[in-house]
Amino acid sequence: MKLFSEQIEPVLKQHCYSCHSADAKMVEGGLRLDGRELARRGGDSGPAVVPGKPAESLLVQALRHEGGLEMPPEQPKLTAATIAHFVRWIELGAPDPREDAIALADQWPTAVRQHWAFQPIPQTVAPDKSAGTGAVDSFIQTRLAAQGWPSAPAATREDLVRRVYFDLLGLPPSPAAITAFAIDPAPDAYEKLVDRLMASPQFGERWAQHWLDVVRYAESEGYEYDRHVPDAWRFRDYVVQAFNLDKPVDQFVAEQIAGDELAPQDHEALSASIFHRLGPVRRNAGNPDIALSRNEVLTERTDIIGVAFLGLSVGCARCHNHKLEPISQRDYYRLQAYLAATQEKNVPLAPPAEQQAWEAETKRIKAEMDALKLVLRTKTGEERVRMQAMLDAMEDSLPPMLATIPATFNDFSNRTPIHVLRRGVWEKKLEPVGPRPPSILVPSEMPESPADSSQPRTELARWLTATDNPLLARVFVNRLWQGHFGAGIVKTTNDFGTKGDRPSHPELLDWLARQLIDGDWEAKRIHREIVLSETYRQASSAPSAIEPARLDPENRLLWKFNRRRLSAEELRDAMLAVAGRLNDEIGGASVMTPVDPQLVDQLYKPSQWQIAKRAGEHDRRTIYLIAKRNLRLPFLETFDGPALLSSCARRESSTHAPQALELLNGNTSNELAPAFAERLVAETDAPLGPAQRNERIVQRAFELAAGRQPTTKELLASLLFLAESSLEEFALAIFNLNDFAYVR
Repeated sequence: MKLFSEQIEPVLKQHCYSCHSADAKMVEGGLRLDGRELARRGGDSGPAVVPGKPAESLLVQALRHEGGLEMPPEQPKLTAATIAHFVRWIELGAPDPREDAIALADQWPTAVRQHWAFQPIPQTVAPDKSAGTGAVDSFIQTRLAAQGWPSAPAATREDLVRRVYFDLLGLPPSPAAITAFAIDPAPDAYEKLVDRLMASPQFGERWAQHWLDVVRYAESEGYEYDRHVPDAWRFRDYVVQAFNLDKPVDQFVAEQIAGDELAPQDHEALSASIFHRLGPVRRNAGNPDIALSRNEVLTERTDIIGVAFLGLSVGCARCHNHKLEPISQRDYYRLQAYLAATQEKNVPLAPPAEQQAWEAETKRIKAEMDALKLVLRTKTGEERVRMQAMLDAMEDSLPPMLATIPATFNDFSNRTPIHVLRRGVWEKKLEPVGPRPPSILVPSEMPESPADSSQPRTELARWLTATDNPLLARVFVNRLWQGHFGAGIVKTTNDFGTKGDRPSHPELLDWLARQLIDGDWEAKRIHREIVLSETYRQASSAPSAIEPARLDPENRLLWKFNRRRLSAEELRDAMLAVAGRLNDEIGGASVMTPVDPQLVDQLYKPSQWQIAKRAGEHDRRTIYLIAKRNLRLPFLETFDGPALLSSCARRESSTHAPQALELLNGNTSNELAPAFAERLVAETDAPLGPAQRNERIVQRAFELAAGRQPTTKELLASLLFLAESSLEEFALAIFNLNDFAYVR
């Protein structure tokens, strides 16, 4: 150690650190010499220090100016005595007391490695079940029994059918469906209802939205240009179909991560790979190729893999070792290395002749535009304004994009070399890294994969979906649980790390995860287990539960069902449904509906907003409306629709004045209220007196909107309202009922 401290380290600091340390403006050759492990790992050319073998140590060769290597560069060679010190030091095994923070970060303490989420998923056995109690209930009841708390009574059949319809389909049940279930005496009536709903194509539409939130699905790139990603809606349709067909979760994940590698000719797999194109992209004044843009794209793609599939905030390790979680900066860039060769590729679907015609017409118009731009430079005043308008019109006349799949592919000739970046800055490259999962989740001796692996994302997908990965199954079933109960067993659904929320029922979470894996990753089995449970079928109120309400106000132990407000999409779809206007067409290109012109004018290119010409398209389910980052539909934004810029782990459910104003004065409610009124007239068209007819209208309105009959007080208030106001105003008032906007 004395030789190192007196002879070696001073030379390194004086002659080497300016190019080969964390303080270097640019780490030359990917080599750092300011740490023991870093020096031994070396840089782009290989190991700099091989303990005991000075002849194989590139550092010695460079000091001797051998093999084309020269250190220090463009300076006289160090003295023979100094070089001899380095040779002797390496012969002695290169003893080095320095510690490398990046290298040491991979060696996590035992206590950290024992965090519950990083442990293998055990074969959990459900507690002893009483007669008629399912496995889910046995876990819930065990916790409640330990507290001495009873469950809430069972929900009424009317409440239950409305709850499960919105939960599984995102739509209200018809009055006929409610009545049929309420009077069905069969002991398995509810089971048959659940199976029928899960077999409906509307099931996928409802549950796809949950996943689209997680992966921050949008069809435009955001930032100032907000360029549309051509036919990005194919990813949305892929997700809808995957949920409807009960595509195994491991396949669902693998296709999104590596669809283009697994089946490069399969349109479904290519549509899944649009996953990598969903993040916001800064196009830097139209130049998509500069290094900074590439770095931001890789960052987006790496971060979403961490939160969506692992439930870990890996993005916090981009600039430094994670301050709260066992994720090193090297871990972050190793994960990013799986994506180093991933590039955009728009796969055309049109026949070659049609493509050629499109290209010829596009080329012709762009040539005319280029010529006009040259003239435009010389013009000023009104003439310049007139010519600019001509140029804008020519741009709008470009032929519409042909059908395409905005997929990805591997371009190994243009692969981005991945280095650890000092403070995440692209220009400050430190040591190079290859693909490898986060250290906390794999054996410490696991090597990095070669940087030029032929199918890097397939390798990542195999690791993510391996049965010994402790996170994917837990994270996924927790998302399903949250979708049914409003909060996950782990409340922080995107954060299963050491600082995330602890599971309220850890054994239940592991049991569900094991059921998913052992059941061939079929998610509908998990849905069924949950919605058939007595826990799910509880009432949303338990007036006698004073102690649970005081000690567990968030209802984490599920002593009742959580009453919830409909999501923005459910609320709009329900208004369309009860008004008789819902267009139930499935899939296809997204729809742009009329919005305030002032919002459109704020876009960088207002002509992007092309309203669907067929009016019936405006009444499609909300999932089929375009998800544009720079123009969020006001109705969805008011009712807590996500911002589309980052992963939405859980929808907020706020209550504020603009929501009431939107339902009373907004375009959506005021356009649908007349249709609702017309439906009420049509469905009560019978030879009745005015009083009787108004009473029947009120009853029908409550049946359609709230799934029940009005109370005596509601009936009297409604009749008084109708005596003084129009039927359209009454229909609008019904849209504002709590029992329309909430599910018990």
